[in-house]
Amino acid sequence: MAITSSTLIQEYVPLADKNWFKTGGPARYFAEPQSAQEFQQALNFAQKKQLPIFLLGEGANILISDEGFDGLVIHSKLKIITITYLDENSALITAEAGVTMPDLIQFCLENNLSGLEEFSGIPGTVGGSVYINLHYFQFLLSQFLYEAEVVEKASGILHTVSNSWFNFGYNSSTLQENNHYLVSATFKLKKINDLEKAFAQGRSIEIIRHRASRYPAKNTCGSFFRNFHDNEVTLISNGKKLIFVAYYLDKIDIKGVLRHGDAVVSYQHANMIVNQGAATTTDIINVAREMQQRVYDAYGIMPQPECRLIGFKEYPLLR
Repeated sequence: MAITSSTLIQEYVPLADKNWFKTGGPARYFAEPQSAQEFQQALNFAQKKQLPIFLLGEGANILISDEGFDGLVIHSKLKIITITYLDENSALITAEAGVTMPDLIQFCLENNLSGLEEFSGIPGTVGGSVYINLHYFQFLLSQFLYEAEVVEKASGILHTVSNSWFNFGYNSSTLQENNHYLVSATFKLKKINDLEKAFAQGRSIEIIRHRASRYPAKNTCGSFFRNFHDNEVTLISNGKKLIFVAYYLDKIDIKGVLRHGDAVVSYQHANMIVNQGAATTTDIINVAREMQQRVYDAYGIMPQPECRLIGFKEYPLLR
């Protein structure tokens, strides 16, 4: 692969307008590939310059350092969706990494395909959603993924891989090893009739309404901390370990109260931090550290982030 042209690679591009927290410094280099070939060219550029790489989707589950990212940020603009019908009951739908999940869900419902509406109202791209194995209540995106196309970081070679290649877990996938990047994902979905379609559309609307009533809709990364693992907690309720981090955060009375500058814990949900206007990433980190400290002081356990921390030269939270 030849070094990519200067029209693909930009320098010192602001990132604060490209993530949900609306904070963070610029990208040293920035690319918006619109094809797999341009994606390969961007990777080649990073390899030649020995740059760290960060793939930016909708920016809904990240917190970017105030200093920005000293490497190449790739913001995928691959947005093609195609359908392959298997039989009268099922179809494969392939969406490129830059397609947003809300757009994909709408496309599926318009074409009488059901399954992905379970993730209605959750921001993010297909690339980011596969990366974290998007989940909502009992549903995981991995339940629907059939196969995918990934590009190898070191060589730029494209590979078609199966569901098992991803080694999916809760909030985890092989992509998090950062040796491959998603180009497109293929999902196996159920074909439905018009009555079933109307039901699925209604369910989608209800899920969105439910989420809007429970969670802040902007200027947040969503859940800042992940749930605890069984071995990290000792409290038991109804015979099960209390792993839900929101339970502990609710108990320390921080909703709508704990703040640093314009960064405040949401009044709707104790595990969500909101930028109320002019917060910096440092303000958000200060809120998160105090949340950690208060839970640790009360329960002897330390919350760990679900939100991805990007561009920090040193780990900014408590361990």
